[in-house]
Amino acid sequence: MKVEFDEDVCIGMFQCVAEWDAFEEDKSKGKAILADSEEVEEGVFVREVPDDAELDAKFAARSCPVDAITIYDDDGEQVIS
Repeated sequence: MKVEFDEDVCIGMFQCVAEWDAFEEDKSKGKAILADSEEVEEGVFVREVPDDAELDAKFAARSCPVDAITIYDDDGEQVIS
């Protein structure tokens, strides 16, 4: 499973931070950041989700009010946006 985070869409509500510790507050930008991620295109960050964090990652995606977080299963199918 992997998570994709679009920093440009993020409005800094930080609800994802409360749901999964892979998200952190970047107060200087007023946006969340996805720790240990790789920028795959400008403003879009991706990382693998550890097996023991899959539920937290899903909750983080569901809690985002602007759908800046997308979850994909191991086959690359979108699970949550």
